[in-house]
Amino acid sequence: MKNTFRLPFVFLAIAVLVLAGCATTAPHEDGGRPDAADETFSDAFDQRLPESDAESQAEAFDSFADELIEEMLERSPEWAIYQGRYEHAGKVTIPDESRRREEVEFADRALARLAEFEYSRLPVRQQTDHDLLSNRLEATKFYTESLRAWEWQPSNYNVAGPLSLLLNTDFAPLEERLALIRQRLDRVPEYYQAARASLGTPSLEHTGLAIRQNQGTLGVLSDIRRSAEEAGLADDLADSVDQAQAAVEDWIDWLQGLQARLEESGEARSFRLGRALYEQKFKYDIQAGFDAGELYRRALDEKERLLAEMDGHATELWPQYFPGQPLPEDRLQRIGRMIDRLSDEHGSVDEFVDNVREQMPKLARFVSEKDLLDQDPDKPLVVRETPEYMRGTGAIASVSAPGPFHPDAETYYNVTPLDSYGDELAASYLREYNDWMVQILNIHEAIPGHYTQLVHANKSPSLVKSLFGNGAMIEGWAVYSERMMLEAGWGDHAPELLLMHGKWLLRVVHNTILDYAVHVLGMERDEALRLMREEAFQEESEATQKWIRITLTQVQLTSYYAGYAAILDLRTELQNELGEDFDLKTFHNRFLGYGSAPVATIARLMTEGAN
Repeated sequence: MKNTFRLPFVFLAIAVLVLAGCATTAPHEDGGRPDAADETFSDAFDQRLPESDAESQAEAFDSFADELIEEMLERSPEWAIYQGRYEHAGKVTIPDESRRREEVEFADRALARLAEFEYSRLPVRQQTDHDLLSNRLEATKFYTESLRAWEWQPSNYNVAGPLSLLLNTDFAPLEERLALIRQRLDRVPEYYQAARASLGTPSLEHTGLAIRQNQGTLGVLSDIRRSAEEAGLADDLADSVDQAQAAVEDWIDWLQGLQARLEESGEARSFRLGRALYEQKFKYDIQAGFDAGELYRRALDEKERLLAEMDGHATELWPQYFPGQPLPEDRLQRIGRMIDRLSDEHGSVDEFVDNVREQMPKLARFVSEKDLLDQDPDKPLVVRETPEYMRGTGAIASVSAPGPFHPDAETYYNVTPLDSYGDELAASYLREYNDWMVQILNIHEAIPGHYTQLVHANKSPSLVKSLFGNGAMIEGWAVYSERMMLEAGWGDHAPELLLMHGKWLLRVVHNTILDYAVHVLGMERDEALRLMREEAFQEESEATQKWIRITLTQVQLTSYYAGYAAILDLRTELQNELGEDFDLKTFHNRFLGYGSAPVATIARLMTEGAN
């Protein structure tokens, strides 16, 4: 998302990001107070800017950014763990009122320091870092003071993510990691006490998600217990695990009671944001040069273009799959029947995760053969079943990637096994992710989509652009990568694959249309499901899970189309400027070299020649 009408989220997330129907997944523990956290900036951070020339100011800005990042990492041990820093991993952020107040005060002080820099005298690379830091700090204030998700989204409170990362990331011997885990476990009761005190009147949707995901947290505690036994440290951790488990179970019981009372009284908060909050969140998450309403209207226009294109593919395929049958007069019927027929071609429930895993080397080999961009075979990608504490968000797949401080750690491609949905939904999912669509899913989530982009992001020389990732750039790249692969010949330009990719892109634009229509315009569930089933050709499973996702997230679903359109606009602009000198691989590598910055930021850096 970006630029005026070269469209300039955030955040899996979570969010670092939050977690996605894909993309990187985000930590849930936020808004709390770290143990023994410094209440003021370091002396170096507190020093005022000297009156100096542009070079000195640039040096001062780099020092300031480094100091600010270090302060933020120390203040949020959970965020630090997700970024690959473990110095304070044993500390726990307690999500109470004093912590929230401290966060706002911290943001105010940092914004005041940023304002001391003469923006016009900074080089472009630092101006863009300045923009990202300002947006992050302003967003912190918005999330705390205006959105107030801590008050109505109990699903924000979950201790599982950092514990699981510490257990499964080999940054230190297991005994040392278990010692950090024990320190965190000892604070779990206090953490959930603060969570309970923070909640006001939550939404039923986020309450249900909190119950489901915290039940998955019990599985993480079982994994810790098992690892401690294998390391001969079961006795050392037994009391800590027991009290943490009791606290999680008590939290679940309390939420279930709250859920029952809200259902009976009908007094639950609506999950809908409304226009004002939605537009504010869009501004901070998407970082575009236009508002959400403008993107919504552009998505409606793109929907019509896609349907016309898909109709051409459906008409071409019709005689092959329906010999002797007349072509329906209605466009939606023509496309729908063709998609329905192709959806019969799919694997089995039991083989779904394995089929995903088997396609990874094929995708990597194709990218290399076509010389589309640089890859790094030394960065491990592991396909795994989605951990239970991450399920329930309405997404079938996501990526959990390491941060820039530990880039050699494993990246996980999380795939939810279909048998976890029950027979009817599993069969529907197989039709949705048929032999054609599962290829697009794997490109999007893995190679050269999220996994590849995040490997590049960790190599960015700008730590700011690596750490403060923009959801629209991340999701936009994943959607763009699908087009890149098809343009390069993946699937031999088969009209079946092109039609199914059209269906995928229809999903992308409907993500924007529905998210805005539901949260701002008040669209109800039945109309949303009808739109997805009849005009986007989604299977029942995908449509119902997407509705769940709309009720649990806000704005994030717009990031796919906003980022994708912005990247295409940028590529077209540079192709027109450079003509025969335009090189696709160079474009991809340069674009990915700026971390996960907003597309508008990357466009400015590329078009102004910054490095």
